[in-house]
Amino acid sequence: MGGVAGSGWGRPAAGDLIVITSSPPDTARPVLFVLSDTIAPHGILTACEPHLGVVSISPPAFKVGKTTRRPNVINEVDYIIIGAGSAGAVLAARLSENPAARVVLLEAGGTSDTLLHRAPIGAAALMPRRNAHNWAFDTVAQPGLGGRRGYQPRGRGLGGSSSINAMAYVRGHRSDYDHWAALGNPGWSYAEVLPYFKRAESNERMGEPFHGRSGPYPVMDQRSGNGFTQSFLDAAVQAGYRLNADFNGAEQEGFGRFQLNQVNGERCSVSRAYLEPYIGRRANLQVLTHAHACRILTLDGRACGVEFLRDGVRQSIGARGEVIVSAGVFQSPQLLMLSGIGEPTALQAAGIPVVQALPGVGRNLQDHIDFTFVSRCDHLDLAGFSLAGGARMLGQMLRWRRERRGFVASNFAEAGGFLKTRPDLSAPDVQLHFLLAMVENHGRSVRWGHGYSTHVCCLRPRSRGSVTLASADPLAAPVIDPRFLDHPADLDTLVAGFKLTRHLLGQPALMRHGPRGLNAQNLDDDDAIRAAIRAGADTVYHPVGTCAMGTHGEAVVDAHLRVHGMRGLRVVDASVMPTLIGGNTNAATVMIAEKAADLILGAG
Repeated sequence: MGGVAGSGWGRPAAGDLIVITSSPPDTARPVLFVLSDTIAPHGILTACEPHLGVVSISPPAFKVGKTTRRPNVINEVDYIIIGAGSAGAVLAARLSENPAARVVLLEAGGTSDTLLHRAPIGAAALMPRRNAHNWAFDTVAQPGLGGRRGYQPRGRGLGGSSSINAMAYVRGHRSDYDHWAALGNPGWSYAEVLPYFKRAESNERMGEPFHGRSGPYPVMDQRSGNGFTQSFLDAAVQAGYRLNADFNGAEQEGFGRFQLNQVNGERCSVSRAYLEPYIGRRANLQVLTHAHACRILTLDGRACGVEFLRDGVRQSIGARGEVIVSAGVFQSPQLLMLSGIGEPTALQAAGIPVVQALPGVGRNLQDHIDFTFVSRCDHLDLAGFSLAGGARMLGQMLRWRRERRGFVASNFAEAGGFLKTRPDLSAPDVQLHFLLAMVENHGRSVRWGHGYSTHVCCLRPRSRGSVTLASADPLAAPVIDPRFLDHPADLDTLVAGFKLTRHLLGQPALMRHGPRGLNAQNLDDDDAIRAAIRAGADTVYHPVGTCAMGTHGEAVVDAHLRVHGMRGLRVVDASVMPTLIGGNTNAATVMIAEKAADLILGAG
């Protein structure tokens, strides 16, 4: 302690904590100084921590007390962003555009620049099981799914889930955002968020009035050239549906090929588009990988730092501006609760002191519940396991290395559609994804041979689930309970979508290839269809809503994404969506982060 004993007087030493209990003339709030080994003896503000048992007095004298542990402290910065997924990567890039702003981005995973990430079909290896790039969470047993546990893959590492997803660029329906605004969230109507979609986007084919051409995030047409996808689209026309060349344009309804977040036949994660060009090139931007956030440090209702675990060492970093939580729909509410922000009774039961009572933290979980038809089909344009298929895939791998085209450039889910199950609906309520492979149990069950899969999901589920703490251990997985099919309307919608999808799959354009349905295609009785859905449905990977934006009693953030009752703290990711959009969620998450950057900088 450099001669400072217990609560006695003495010269401050590295690692000591100094609390000023009344603000000096040049500060706006009480501050706490942490000295590191490289900092001059007068110290700098690097973290605020009211729970370390520091003995303090008022200035001008300083009194020094020992902590229960000596934290490894990084100096204070302007912005700390927790999570380098789709939202965090955008924020880090945008906030560090100002060279005077010091930005630190904390990411629990590592880099995401392997061959499996760059080759689009690599998702087939990254998605099914837990690995260094996939948190691979499980849900609790779901009564609506016959007691089965659901599977929730989530990206881990730079780019988050945009590094392992199917790359489909879908924004949802314009009415989704108008609904957000109508719920009491000014600034979030479709007309107000469209400029942020366009600012992010670099679309190779389409431009105004709906698309951007010069943003950081590439949106490209497919490069696989797979002919079997056209058979699906021909079947959709034969079933009486129209084709749609742009799901993000004037109308969403219809069938077509998805545009993808790729560049020259390679996956382009949000990190690759926004963040990686500046790592090591912007002196004011520091990206710390393998840094697992443990809790947000707070003082007098203000977030002023983050404690994290890196290389087995607890470290802290202070924020003189803001702490921004972008850890995703499951881990953002988990981190808030670990930091004492949440439902008081649950926090106290976990032994966590209450900092801010917010009962909505972790509630309002919504996800697209999805049923998959699986068909065997002996066609080499479809992925699968066979001697002939293996030989063909080897040739396709060589082609991709030369041209960045062919099957290796496929996202598997090349085509899809948006349908209304009733003519009186104002927007589609089911979405289809057509996959060029037999995908069962999230790709974890493998069959010999070739085939295809057709997903149908309920776009606007009424069931609401939750995320809670398993314990106060920040390394423990959160408890995820989507409560799938808890509301009967969700099952009704899926039954109707089931019938529409089965009708499409029976059209000549597909049947001429001789497919053999492997599950549920021949069911006619509604009760049998309901039983099949309960036995086979699960997520299609679009969870949102656990830190919902709004003004109601269970809202967690306001329309500026500031956590209610706190200062210097925001949540920016898919967890802030008050309701689930009608489509894939990655593009909307990027939009939220683009808008949040303006809100943080005072431009929006």
